[in-house]
Formats: sequence, C-alpha cells, structure tokens
Amino acid sequence: MVGRAWAWWRDRKALVDFAFMSPLLLMSVLSAPAYTSPLMHGGQGRTIPEWVYVALVAGLLGPLIVRRRWPVQVFTVIAGVSFVQWLLAYTAIPANMGVLVAVYTVAANCAFRWAVAAGLATELGAILAALRYTVNPGDRKYTTIMLSAVVAGVWILGVYISTRRAYTRSLEERAERLERERDTQIQIAMAAERARIARELHDVVAHNVSVIVVQADGASYAINTDVERAKRALETISATGRTALAEMRRLLGVLREGDDAGAYRPQPGVAQLTDLVEQIRESGLPLDFRVEGVPVELPQGMQLAVFRIVQESLTNIVKHAGPRATAQVRLHYGDEAIQVTVTDDGRGAAARDDGRGHGLVGMRERAAVYGGTVRAGPRVGGGFEVVARLPLREEARSA
Repeated sequence: MVGRAWAWWRDRKALVDFAFMSPLLLMSVLSAPAYTSPLMHGGQGRTIPEWVYVALVAGLLGPLIVRRRWPVQVFTVIAGVSFVQWLLAYTAIPANMGVLVAVYTVAANCAFRWAVAAGLATELGAILAALRYTVNPGDRKYTTIMLSAVVAGVWILGVYISTRRAYTRSLEERAERLERERDTQIQIAMAAERARIARELHDVVAHNVSVIVVQADGASYAINTDVERAKRALETISATGRTALAEMRRLLGVLREGDDAGAYRPQPGVAQLTDLVEQIRESGLPLDFRVEGVPVELPQGMQLAVFRIVQESLTNIVKHAGPRATAQVRLHYGDEAIQVTVTDDGRGAAARDDGRGHGLVGMRERAAVYGGTVRAGPRVGGGFEVVARLPLREEARSA
C-alpha cells in the first residue's frame, strides 16, 4: 500500500514540485504586508505595489511547478524576473529564494556546462543584490561573501546530486548488462549441454541399434540354414541391447541427479576400443585394429572423444558400407597429435544417406573441443575414410 502510494506520488512531478514550492509561497503570502505597506517597509529598495508583488511572486515561484521538466527555461524566467525587479529597484522578497531552487535544479538535472552557466548567473545576481540591498555600505563585503557562500553551497549540492544519480544509473546499467550477459551465458550453456546430450544419445543409440539391425537381418537369413550362427546373432543382439540400455540409464541418471553424481561414473575411453572392435567383429564386419606409436596418457575427455569418433565411424560403416566391406582402424600416437583413421572398402560415395544424420557433425564438434579437426569423405577407388587429428597437450606429451 505504501509502495503504491509512493509510486503514485513520484509519478506526478508537477504536484511534487508544487509541494516543495508551497513553503515559499506561504512565506510570501504571510509576509506580503511587510513589502507592500509603506508603513511597514523599512529595508532598502522601493515599496512594492500589491499588484506588482503578486506578479513578482507568480513570476518567481510559478515556474517552479515545472522546474524538473524544463530546468533551464525555468531558471531563465526566474533569473529574468529577478533582474527586472533589481532594475526597478524593488526590494528583495522571500520569493527571490526561488532562484536558489532553480539553480539547484539546473545543477542536478542538466549537463555540467548548463550548471556552470546557471551558477555564474546566480553568483552575479548575488553580487548585484548585495550592492543594492545592503543597508550599511560597510557590510556589503560581508553580505556578498554570505550570499556567495549560499549560492556556492546550493550549486555544489546540485552537482553532487547529479553525480550521484549518474553513478547510480551506471550501477543499474551495469547490473542490467551483467544480468543480460548471465542470461546469455545460461542459454549458451544450455545449448552446449543439449548438444552434448544429443551427441551422446546419437552415439549410443545409433551404434547399438545399427549393430542390432545387422545382427537381426543376419539371424533372419540364417535361422533356417545355420541355427548355430543365428543363435550367436541373437546372443549379440541381446548383449548389444543390454549395453544400450545401460548407456541410456547412465545418461538419464546424469540428467536426473542434481549433485552431478553421474559425472563420476567411468566413461569409455581408449582402453575400451578393443571391446568396441570385438563387438563390431561379432556383427560380421571384418575389422583390422592397430595402435601405432608410443601411447601416452590422454585426458579423460579426449579419450571419450577418440572413442566416440571411432564408434560413430564404425557405425556408419555397418550401416552404409555394404555386406562385403572390410574396415581398418588406426590409432597413431605422434609427437604433436594423436590421429585416428577409420577406412573401409565399401560403397563409399554410392552409399545412401537420408541427410538427417548428425554423426559427422558430432565428431567434428568433439574434435573441436580439443582444437582438433575431422576430415571425412569417399576414398579414391572406393570406400570411405574418416581422419581425426587431436593435438596433444604439453602435459600429455610429457606423461
């Protein structure tokens, strides 16, 4: 309730400015006889007729109602009225303090050059007022100093408020910018996480389902002629299905657990390539696997990238190379990089592609994380080739 009332009050600037101006207006009304009656007037300057007094009060205080909307214009009008009053030798009245309110408003709400101009004009008015309205000529210096000190104090207060507002605005803008950047980072992180999950799902599901399909097709052909071979194919289907289910449960566990417990479960790496090769061989694809060079200890993430690249490449061979294809996998440890080469002698460019696969994109993304590259395409003379090169870090080379 209080918050809504305060917001309503702050939105009505003219009403607020009138409320701040009203004490000066009340003071001017109550002290009017002292300046309009010849019997009560005892200061320097001419006695002010009542209609002139009303005009002066209106000219000096009326513009203050819109002082924050047009601060420079309001100051110009009030300063102009005060100067005309000085030229006509009318005595100073309480409404002349509106000049201080106006100069404060300019200093607090306008550019610094306008604040300086308003401050100098007000200081000039203070000097003129001291020269004309000081009763004792010997006190003019003291009066000038006092009026100048008041003008300087009001002007400094306005400049301070302006600086403080600018600082507060800069903090608010910075907070908003940081909030936008944080939201952007969250969106980027979410997109990266979705891409990672999509790659994992693709690698796990595509590979295992491809093996299951190949084995199921083989079993359907051999069930009437070679029962033992069909049995082995069904056993491979069963084992592959269990592996796929275990991988899916692991991925879902990572998504469901808020304490990142799934991140501490072992991920497949270079050591698991042998099991992967044996699984592919059991599916019926002749496969030659060799490791060249001196093996080095790779980071777990890089090992996972190598495993997934080999897995996706062999999955594509099983799906697209054809029934008579053979494959080769080379894992070469060099001085500067580890290179993975997967080739086959199958259909190559003649293989069908529905255009909806994400395997090559996923391989390139995995390699790019470690500054590596993936080159994939048909081989000259037939077949397909995937070459992935991942630079070795200093700590890996020295391990």
